[in-house]
Amino acid sequence: MARRAAFLILLAACALPWVGAAMALTAGILFALGAGNPWPRPAADWSKRLLQLSVVGLGFGVSLGEVWRVGRHSLLFTAVGIALTLALGRLLGRLTGTERSTAQLVSFGTAICGGSAIAALAPVIKARAEEIAVALATVFTLNAVALLLFPAVGRLLHLDQTAFGLWAGVAIHDTSSVVGAASSYGPRALATATTVKLARTVWITPVVLLYSLRNPGGRKVKIPLFILGFIAAAALNTFVPAAASLWHGLAAVGKQGLVASLFLVGSGLDRSVLRSVGVRPLALGLALWVLVSGATLAAVLTGLLSV
Repeated sequence: MARRAAFLILLAACALPWVGAAMALTAGILFALGAGNPWPRPAADWSKRLLQLSVVGLGFGVSLGEVWRVGRHSLLFTAVGIALTLALGRLLGRLTGTERSTAQLVSFGTAICGGSAIAALAPVIKARAEEIAVALATVFTLNAVALLLFPAVGRLLHLDQTAFGLWAGVAIHDTSSVVGAASSYGPRALATATTVKLARTVWITPVVLLYSLRNPGGRKVKIPLFILGFIAAAALNTFVPAAASLWHGLAAVGKQGLVASLFLVGSGLDRSVLRSVGVRPLALGLALWVLVSGATLAAVLTGLLSV
């Protein structure tokens, strides 16, 4: 009973405006490792739903023109980056001796959108439950590291907010960690990173469809509807300026909802998850993540990737 009460108190505290993304994620991880999540499955479900609603809320804080500008400029780099990441992941999977399905899931999660991409691809390639768990645990662990590490590196290199948003949106796996890292860096970084990441998330559907052609008999691909919600929110913010105060309030709610979702995400990183991450998948995920992050950072620093 005390553990459940403490969990709910910490979750409620995430609604306070001075509680940030990194603080919430760290609190969730420490609680999971120390006391254990009293509701692991419901927390995982609600973290996904709350994240999607929060992303829609963040859309009220940007203009449709900004969404179009950032998405258009990052389109070619995104397409090339996804293709190269998947190819590199296949090669590294062979070199590390990682099982084929697990390597595909880790590579796809790195290339596009972490857990969402893994969940979309898994039924298409008919991955086993343990392969899905290992891939999710690998990507999830690296996401937690990225949320804390990327802002520190960005400040060390004196990246401006737009540059950091581009880097985070391309190089961090999961949407939750992208917006979490960017929100701690600044509002412009948050807007840029969210737009870039959602532009990448759109690629889940066409790429999974290509996989389905090679793996007939899998489940149908679902379109991530929260992306459409984000665009609709940006459209309202753009074309209904009279309600600017309302849109500003909804964007603030979305940002704080993101903080709460990160606490739920962190609470899922318990000892069982850490034990499920094998050496080979972790080596694959880490090598792929470092290479993608390094290449993206170089592209941002040299001006190859810009908006």
